[in-house]
Amino acid sequence: MKKIISLITLWIVGIGILFAEDIDFTTEAPDVVVSGEQFRLTFTVNTTKVSDFRAPSITDFEVLMGPSRSQHTSTQIINGNVSTFSSITYTYVLSAQKEGNFTVPGAKIKVDGLEYKSNPVTIKVLPPDQNNGVGGKGQSVGNSAGTQTVSEKDLFMTATVSKTKVHEQEAILLTYKIYTVLNLTGLQGGKMPDLKGFHTQEISLPRNKTFSLEHYKGRNYKTLVWSQYVLFPQQTGKLQIPSITYTGVIEQPNQNIDPFDAFFNGGSAYVTIRKQVVTPAINVEVLPLPANKPASFGGAVGNFSLTSSINSQNVKTGDAVTIKLILSGVGNMKLIDTPEVKFPSDFEVYDPKVDNKFSLSQSGLSGNKVFEYLAIPRHAGSYTIPPVEFTYFDLNSNQYKTLTTDAYEIKVEKGEGDAGQILADFTNKEDIKRLGNDILYIKLGNTTLHPKGKFLFGSISYYLWYLIPLILFIIVCILKRKQVIENANVAKARTKKANKIATKRLKLANQLLVQDKKNEFYDEVLKALWGYISDKLNIPVSELSKDNIDNKLTELSIPDELIKDFIETLNNCEFARYAPSNESNAMDKVYTSAIDVISRMENHFKN
Repeated sequence: MKKIISLITLWIVGIGILFAEDIDFTTEAPDVVVSGEQFRLTFTVNTTKVSDFRAPSITDFEVLMGPSRSQHTSTQIINGNVSTFSSITYTYVLSAQKEGNFTVPGAKIKVDGLEYKSNPVTIKVLPPDQNNGVGGKGQSVGNSAGTQTVSEKDLFMTATVSKTKVHEQEAILLTYKIYTVLNLTGLQGGKMPDLKGFHTQEISLPRNKTFSLEHYKGRNYKTLVWSQYVLFPQQTGKLQIPSITYTGVIEQPNQNIDPFDAFFNGGSAYVTIRKQVVTPAINVEVLPLPANKPASFGGAVGNFSLTSSINSQNVKTGDAVTIKLILSGVGNMKLIDTPEVKFPSDFEVYDPKVDNKFSLSQSGLSGNKVFEYLAIPRHAGSYTIPPVEFTYFDLNSNQYKTLTTDAYEIKVEKGEGDAGQILADFTNKEDIKRLGNDILYIKLGNTTLHPKGKFLFGSISYYLWYLIPLILFIIVCILKRKQVIENANVAKARTKKANKIATKRLKLANQLLVQDKKNEFYDEVLKALWGYISDKLNIPVSELSKDNIDNKLTELSIPDELIKDFIETLNNCEFARYAPSNESNAMDKVYTSAIDVISRMENHFKN
């Protein structure tokens, strides 16, 4: 009987928990405040069934008011469904008294007999602004507000790099940050220059940026990270990141008009001021990698690990052997050469498949790079696939490190339909072998001889058989020489093959489009566009920029409209990669534009 009562009790409790409200109890406060400044601390629960509220111990701040209790109820009707939301908020008004980082513990409540605790919050307290006093919110600009001018200390931008002395291929984080005490409503211009000597990738930041408070050189500024880039230096020596000029749009109170007069007579209580903001240039010293590079070094710089696997070590002739290498870590993963797997000479080897599974982070490209190698054994036997060596330059120890995989012993058995396969080494007829059978030698029989003139020897046909091959040989030599001369002209050869290579890359991009692989698709389209114009203009990709493309095409009398379309296609491709719009439509549009502009450009080059 007691067991039955216990089961019923558990069943009732379980049903109660199942239908209980999903209680959400949260603490909210500003992340950063200024010493002497008042701010609100709130505890909000999404129910009105609160029977007990216990505030935390607030020792690091002065409590000016609270807790004040407020209740909120709202009703929504969507498609005939009525939903009601109720909440209770407990509010404190606090004042920061000292600088530092302080944590406010969570509060406790009871709802239907159950206890809940809110999350703790950490608040950073900054020192007072030396110019603006205790408030420090930048609402006053001293004399600049009165004269409606903006000083260099009221609005500026910084450009910082994570390191100014790095090794070749080492990732650098470049950050552009805004500092202002004014009502900055917009930032215009500021085109990012082409950084020669760097491979550049932009970090995707949220579109809706918000300001935070920061104490900088004695003043409290509203700050905002405007853009960030990860740079991989491609050459050694001293490289410069040029300055960028932006135009800040600022709204300030109009000191020449009374606010009430502006309100009632249609005037403007605010005036818009435009201020040029120039970021500082940065010099970066790039050190060469040590000279003692191992043979297995393929340009990897960072911190990596390597694992390998094989699909089977017991196969039959004609079966596929697949070896997978997974390179994990952080570094210049996009620029790493493919490691070499040395299959036995009797294996038919295919080009490896490379799958990039990394993403851009502030320390470089992090994630995995997967290499798949496919080979097919052609006859039976025991074989050894030696270990794969991968060498990278470790930035922590400043030395080369070599990663080694396991060796694989493979046993290949004879498969069906293998007897008709011929493998030959023509250095010795005794080495000619046929799988399963030996080749029989030709047997000599009786030979019938014919007198001169009665057969081919000495006839006109006999001499033509000598003359015709000689003529064909001369023709082939002439054509071959012409081809060699054309190939010797590297620029001409590259120009001739540019469209073919671009077409091949666009076909691959179409496959990636069908597979909805966004990053790989945009990378392939950009390779097609940059590679095509690089070959046509005979300028290395590393030295190309949109400006010199424009200048060079103009010199070649390419129409301005076509040049503009080509540059715009490059910009659209780079922008669409990070745009949160409809990806399928964006990818289709970029692909169509790339085909169209390359086709039109090719027609002009031919004419």
